[in-house]
Amino acid sequence: MAIAGTTSEGAATGAASGTGNPGYSTAGYRAYILGSLLLVYVFNFIDRAILAILNDPIKESLRLEDWHMGLLGGLAFAMLYTTLGIPIARVAERVNRKWIIIFSLVLWSAMTVLCGLATSFVMLFVLRICVGIGEAGCTPPAQSMIADYFKPSSRATAVSIYALGVPLGAMIAGVAGGWINDYVTGQGVYAMFGSWGWSWAQGLVDWQSLEGWRLAFILVGFPGVILAGILLLTMKEPPRGYTDPPQAVKPEPASFSQVMKILWNKPTYVHVVIGASLAAFAGYGIGHFVPAYFVRTHELSLSQAAIYYSLILGVCGAIGVFSSGYISDRISSRHPNALSWLPAIGMATAVPLYVFGFLQDVLWLTMPPLMVAALLKYFYLGPMYAVAGGVVDSRMRATSVAVMLFATNLIGLALGPTVSGLLSSVIKGGILSASDLELSLEACKVPANLSAEAVAVCSKADSTGLQYAIVIFACVYAWAALHYLLAGRTLQRDMVAKSA
Repeated sequence: MAIAGTTSEGAATGAASGTGNPGYSTAGYRAYILGSLLLVYVFNFIDRAILAILNDPIKESLRLEDWHMGLLGGLAFAMLYTTLGIPIARVAERVNRKWIIIFSLVLWSAMTVLCGLATSFVMLFVLRICVGIGEAGCTPPAQSMIADYFKPSSRATAVSIYALGVPLGAMIAGVAGGWINDYVTGQGVYAMFGSWGWSWAQGLVDWQSLEGWRLAFILVGFPGVILAGILLLTMKEPPRGYTDPPQAVKPEPASFSQVMKILWNKPTYVHVVIGASLAAFAGYGIGHFVPAYFVRTHELSLSQAAIYYSLILGVCGAIGVFSSGYISDRISSRHPNALSWLPAIGMATAVPLYVFGFLQDVLWLTMPPLMVAALLKYFYLGPMYAVAGGVVDSRMRATSVAVMLFATNLIGLALGPTVSGLLSSVIKGGILSASDLELSLEACKVPANLSAEAVAVCSKADSTGLQYAIVIFACVYAWAALHYLLAGRTLQRDMVAKSA
């Protein structure tokens, strides 16, 4: 089967096949491609989320504060991740999307490995910028390919499966990061390289002296390079517009100004972008510090905290992400606005559950509400991608997704962890200054110079500051839910590729 490029011939082929076209290539190969893109997205999120798991070890090793860690998890990563997404998407509208995905995968995986060798805040900041540059080339071309492989009535389910990369990546990052940090030694890695015959790797760094968090970055980043080689040999580029109805297929790519004008005149898209951005702001701001919350509030080890974090964001989040798209596809014939009200209900319900759960000091009271909240709040993710791909035709789909990701990542990823980390430090500082000992953030950085009473006050302030910062952030989901409800007023009018 020939691999189509960017000509209108491929689109015409899809149009000629009519709206009954089940999708590009065989069902088995479509499943393989979707599974491969899901795996790419899993690696994408592992390399993004691993920093949140290793928050406290990095903080202690480099003598940083929560606001430093917020910058590393937010602004550093998102600085170019957000701004490059749209230019890469414009390229993806015209050139082979497979090559963009593979090159990006190699770049962000290599930069993740190098994060394990960072010796200062500035060096780690620069490397996280480079990770963000690589990851910018993942989702826009991947979403565009999925839309050409799957017919409109199956896309919400397909993009929800792809979106499983978020919770699954967080889950794997949690389990791997915590376990590697606590139990894997440089000596063990040194021996592993030797047993594989990779003598060259033994001379690159002093493996035996590497801290656990450094080993975690190295070991989770390297497999992405191997996956890129597999995709190079097995992935096919689909014809553009193959599964679109004939009236939705256009011969030439649209200009960026044309796309922006069309998107701006789609109220559904605008409200979903705002709602998704607010949800991402809350989600990234909370998620970046959840492992640290478990360590500080419930006195768990990092590996234990990572497991609980994985249960919340991994298992429950995965159920929520998949369910949102699957349910939407199944009930859309009877409830056409399910892409609007389903995520709105989920996020609104998650707010009181999050507030109750994070304010508990007993672990068994904390976990149940947080698990249900994680499931419900992810109801927005599948519909977000479905709307982004459904309000425009095949010429504009990668750009539509990229513009949405630009907004959600600028507000959510860049500002979420940054603001939540700053808020945590501000609350902590207020608690310290109000204490009888009148301590400061700087004083708490060197426990050896403090009395036992002062150390206890610093520890309690560290825990309480983060706890209340997270609770404040959880309330933002109610605002996000409102915009998803508003999107329902124009949903049917604005969708080009309907699910019928």
